[in-house]
Amino acid sequence: MASKDRILRLKEETRMNILDASLNIVKEEGWSALSMRKIADKIEYTAPIIYEYFSNKEAILMELTRKGFLILANDMKAAKEKHRLPAKQLEAMWLAYWNFAFAEKELYQVMFGVDVNCCELCEIMPEAEVPSTMVSEVIKELMSPNEPTEGEVCVKYYTFWSVIHGLISINMVRRTTSDEITHEVLKTAISGIIGSLKA
Repeated sequence: MASKDRILRLKEETRMNILDASLNIVKEEGWSALSMRKIADKIEYTAPIIYEYFSNKEAILMELTRKGFLILANDMKAAKEKHRLPAKQLEAMWLAYWNFAFAEKELYQVMFGVDVNCCELCEIMPEAEVPSTMVSEVIKELMSPNEPTEGEVCVKYYTFWSVIHGLISINMVRRTTSDEITHEVLKTAISGIIGSLKA
């Protein structure tokens, strides 16, 4: 039994090493540089061993995407739990989203930059749905005196996401303003959308 546990542990360690090596390659050279051969070289294994764990590069990207959504959901949940008022919860969750995007830049890029439709991603990866569900629930709570429809909640969620994702993308591609100005824009955008929820 102990040897079976040890084998399972070693397999999981190898799997994690493959994912860590993939992320390190991307951090050093960018997403276009990632290949099964390069991953094998990085962890000093043969390419066929990598294929025993992941059928192709897309499977590695999916697993990194899943990892990213799990981290993001945990960060947003922790931010939300620090506040009681829905408006403060929304602000804290979107700021946590922002911080995640730059702390885990490569994961954020694979989560939102690969050519995968968001709805399709949610169907095959439940973790992808957690952050948006969390935010949508608080939006609904904040709008609850007006009894919002699912469509109205969806519009407000996508308004938030469009503004914040757009601002993140701009800052990832070209940094032309200071952190102070960028954070002021971020907080102003969040406050403005929260204000529209209460109206």
